[in-house]
Amino acid sequence: MWPRSFADRLTTPLPGLRAYARLAREGVFRPGPEGLRGIPDLPCRPGPLPDLAPGTACVTWAGHASWIVRTGGLTVLTDPVWSRRILATPPRMTPVGIRWADLPPVDAVVISHNHYDHLDAPTLRRLPRHTALFVPAGLGRWCRRRGFTRVTELDWWEAAELDGVRFDFVPAHHWSKRSLIDTCRSLWGGWILTDTRSATPHKVYFAGDSGYGHWFAEIGRRHPGIDLALLPIGAYAPRWWLCDVHTDPEEAVQACRDVGARRMAPMHWGTFVLSAEPVMEPLHRTRAAWDRAGLDRGDLWDLPVGGSRAW
Repeated sequence: MWPRSFADRLTTPLPGLRAYARLAREGVFRPGPEGLRGIPDLPCRPGPLPDLAPGTACVTWAGHASWIVRTGGLTVLTDPVWSRRILATPPRMTPVGIRWADLPPVDAVVISHNHYDHLDAPTLRRLPRHTALFVPAGLGRWCRRRGFTRVTELDWWEAAELDGVRFDFVPAHHWSKRSLIDTCRSLWGGWILTDTRSATPHKVYFAGDSGYGHWFAEIGRRHPGIDLALLPIGAYAPRWWLCDVHTDPEEAVQACRDVGARRMAPMHWGTFVLSAEPVMEPLHRTRAAWDRAGLDRGDLWDLPVGGSRAW
């Protein structure tokens, strides 16, 4: 039995009426004409998945927070959104990086939280109902009502295993809401996927959505040896409105260092227009922050939509 509300897990209070009034007064919801001119330059190379050699793991960016993670013999989707548009948002700026028909059989799906740009019902309806779903506490009922029979709900720091891959649910600085009456009724967080059967286990951290805060260092302390961190870098402006729940590029680079990940792959940008920063700014600022930190450029996997990288 989960609690009726997870509001006690909030890092900071949710915005009140004054904040909403200020946002309406300022009217800064989307980039201006100058910021939107970068759309033709968005890196996008849709194509088929590359072959995977034995003993390797691979990630492919489908766009936004949707990844195809192949590790330990499993194909796992993160926050899959293959729809052209989501509620109250303009259509996607870039196509999905991998056609649904080109996906191998999907063994599992991990969901970070229930916002519409991370939990997309039309995409989930494409999956066989016996697909294993790993979801935050409080979200299982939503999945079971849609016919899924293998649903695992986890609280922060809990884990489950599927065919030699361990799924750890870890905290995030965020929140949940899908309707007018369900604010914080389900939990939010990130996932660490570990191939437990390999002599040198592959370990991938998918952060979902998060502001910057103390949880990143704690995740790194409890889960050392992360090979790759999939971290959000977009949807951060205006900063006063979104700083508590979305990292900006500089904070994302610091979060990668906090968790102790060897590599970082940026996400949560270049797909949907969710906020006011220019569309290409997240990538440029992330590259600059990475260089200022003196980190190896080869460890920043700034993939195009549809791009893959194996290790």
